[in-house]
Amino acid sequence: SSYFPLYLRETNSLLANDTNAIRDNLTPAAADYLRRNACQAADLFFHAIAIMHSPAYRSENAGGLRQDWPRIPLPADAGALHASAALGREIAALLDTEKPVTGVTAGPIRPELKTIAVISTTTGKPLAADEFALTAGWGHGGSFTKPGKPTMPAKGKLETRAATAAEANATLGSATTTHDIYLNTTAHWKNIAPQVWEYTIGGYQVIKKWLSYREQRVLGRALSIEEIKEVTSIARRIAALILLNAQLDANYRAICRKTVRLN
Repeated sequence: SSYFPLYLRETNSLLANDTNAIRDNLTPAAADYLRRNACQAADLFFHAIAIMHSPAYRSENAGGLRQDWPRIPLPADAGALHASAALGREIAALLDTEKPVTGVTAGPIRPELKTIAVISTTTGKPLAADEFALTAGWGHGGSFTKPGKPTMPAKGKLETRAATAAEANATLGSATTTHDIYLNTTAHWKNIAPQVWEYTIGGYQVIKKWLSYREQRVLGRALSIEEIKEVTSIARRIAALILLNAQLDANYRAICRKTVRLN
C-alpha cells in the first residue's frame, strides 16, 4: 500500500509545530501548472482522487494501474480543475469513516440511501440486546484467545431475495434482487445491494472484511449498537460512492477533451 501525502514536513526542522517547515508535495512543474491556473495544491490532489475513482478511467488505464504508474489527465483550465476537485473532496468525505456525511450517515438521509442496510429482525420486533452477537460465520482462523493468529473472511449467512419497489435501484445493481446480511439467526442488515456488498478496496470486500474481524469467536464479545449501526453507515457510504460513478465518468471524459502536459 502506497501513500501520497498532500503536504510534506522538512526533515531538518526540529520543531513539531513549525508551520514554516510544511510545504506542498509538488514537483516544480506541478507548482507552475497551479500558479498559471491560480489553483492550490489541494485542487490537484483531490482532482487525482476524482479521476482514479472513475470506472471509465480505471478500465482504460488498467495496465498503468497494475504497474502502479497511473497517468492523470490535467484539465487545461481552472474551472475544470475546480469542478473535478469538488468531486474528489466528495469522495474523500465518503471514505473518511471518522466523520459523518450529511444525507448519507447523518441528518435527514437521502431517499435513495434510506432503505439500505436497515437493521432488522426475522420477528419484525426491534433488535434486542441478546441479538447483538455476530455469530453467522463471517470470520475464521483468528481468535481473541490467540492474539496474532490471522483472521480470514468466511461464508457467513447471506440471503438473496427480490427487491421491493422501494429498494430497487438499477444504478446499484439492485433493480431485481438484493441481499440481507445476517448477524446471527434472527438479526440482519436488510437490503444491501449486490454492488454495495461486492465493493472492494485493496482487493477485499469492504463489508465482508469488516464483519470477519468482528465474529464473536474472533472479537471475544457481542457487537455494540454503535458497531451494528456502523455497518449501515458503511453500506450507505459505499452506495453513495457508486452513485457518483456517472458523474465521475462524465468529468473524466470532459477533461480528456482538453488537457495539458507538464514538462
